[in-house]
Amino acid sequence: MTGTTFGGCMYQPHVSVIGDDLWSQLCQLAPLRVRPARSVLLRQGDPGTHVILLVSGSTLITLTGSHGERTLLAVRGAGELLGELAVLDNAPRTASVIAAEDCRVHIIPAPDFLAFVDRHDLQAALLRHAIARVREAETVRLEMATSAVPVRLASALGRLLQAASVGGAECLVRLTQLELSQLIGASRNAVGTALKPWREQGWLATEAAGGLIIRDITSIQSHAHAQT
Repeated sequence: MTGTTFGGCMYQPHVSVIGDDLWSQLCQLAPLRVRPARSVLLRQGDPGTHVILLVSGSTLITLTGSHGERTLLAVRGAGELLGELAVLDNAPRTASVIAAEDCRVHIIPAPDFLAFVDRHDLQAALLRHAIARVREAETVRLEMATSAVPVRLASALGRLLQAASVGGAECLVRLTQLELSQLIGASRNAVGTALKPWREQGWLATEAAGGLIIRDITSIQSHAHAQT
């Protein structure tokens, strides 16, 4: 797997950090399970009782504010560990993880994960990875706070496509217009206004069951930045 550049820093999924062999061994610690789109995989504030290995699918990392507002921090795809920080520092989870599509996962109990980390001396590698992740989240939050709605929306769609498990010319983003507005901190009407020219150009379409079919993310992102 290749890394992703955020604010000049190269972010890599966990499988690239710890290696394919150890990743395979880690997967063997728990059976494979399937979690449907929109299900909550990890909840902000819960104790760190387990970690999740994301084998396929993509997830949203979200932060809920004191008034219930939800902010998108990151998008994670296959090859990621989810919820490991709460397990490593024995503290409540600082964010929620929501399935953006159907996900195949392994759910590893905290004691088993910690024993594995100690046995293979992975603390330093996981710490470096956590620092890169914090830098990424800071970049995303700055963008969400300062950029125009079309730019925020185009960036969020790009991250979703980058993490999606299905390739090809078209990709389905299984989020409603309301959910997208919540994730980028904008009104539903503002998101609808941003989507309208992209839909008219044929760069995306609305899926009958809900969600967006993305056909040309490059044109979407170029148009969004050209309007600012």
